[in-house]
Amino acid sequence: MRIVVTGGAGFIGSNFVRFVLCEHPDDEVVILDKLTYAGNLENLGDVADDPRYTFVRGDICDPEVVAATLDGADAVVNFAAETHVDRSISGPQDFIRTDVLGTHTLLEAVRSLGVARYLQVSTDEVYGSIDEGSFTEESPLGPSSPYSASKAAGDLLVLSYVTTYGTPALITRSSNNYGPNQYPEKIVPLFITNAVDGAPLPVYGDGRYVRDWLYVEDNCAAVDLALRAGEAGQVYNIGGGHEVDNLTLTRRILELVGADPGLIRFVADRPGHDRRYSVDCTKLRGLGWAPATSFDDGLARTVAWYLEHEAWWRRLKSGEWLEYYRRQYGGLG
Repeated sequence: MRIVVTGGAGFIGSNFVRFVLCEHPDDEVVILDKLTYAGNLENLGDVADDPRYTFVRGDICDPEVVAATLDGADAVVNFAAETHVDRSISGPQDFIRTDVLGTHTLLEAVRSLGVARYLQVSTDEVYGSIDEGSFTEESPLGPSSPYSASKAAGDLLVLSYVTTYGTPALITRSSNNYGPNQYPEKIVPLFITNAVDGAPLPVYGDGRYVRDWLYVEDNCAAVDLALRAGEAGQVYNIGGGHEVDNLTLTRRILELVGADPGLIRFVADRPGHDRRYSVDCTKLRGLGWAPATSFDDGLARTVAWYLEHEAWWRRLKSGEWLEYYRRQYGGLG
């Protein structure tokens, strides 16, 4: 297949590109990425010389660029998105533009060009918080942040195109990913790199917010399976099955880095903070998928990667990142 991967220079997208090129030697991958602050071609340095890889710099909101890139594609996997909840609270307009209008632009191109497959990569956050049990694909959507609301809107657009136009599209909704190449604003890479520097680790509220952690390679395998074996018009939940609260996660990172537990700083809570996420993955497991990486092993591998790639993240933790960090965490900057 000729697969267009939007947002392929980002965290999950770059890992997915690497996965496809490794697992499917006859596939060709074209990346469309705007290279915002979280997009980084260094993430793809090890595949840059692969003749099956092509990079196009462009915005998924640009109809001309999108049409030119998707022309001749067999499938599109849309990872392109603004994804950070905190940034969506302070600046929701970018999220609405990319996650909603960008999705619409892609769907229109898929429809006009007759692309045979479109997969929308979404998030478990569209369901909102759940105190007990797990959300299924049939659960109602209840997003709490501008980020999750923009992703939910994109999902609904996809499903409307399936119903109205017969667009061969499907959706995956993943739990919290972690692993190599994640921009150091999310909790895992931020806390690892802060711990290395002996800097405070800012924990929101009481630290008892529960997330289901999914190693990025397991997510890539799940998305790839859904792309090739999933049914158009369907939604597939992807979860790691490793529910851990933020305080436990923080302490485990400090232990793995060998840093002082006294670096933990409790800070004012995030507005609208969801208490717990959990998704039922029975449907995708029925296609033959299961996560292969335990939380302990995945986190240890992730910490080791950041310790071994210090030059990669030090270049990122300056400029725009530093300005954002000081705005977000004030006295901890």
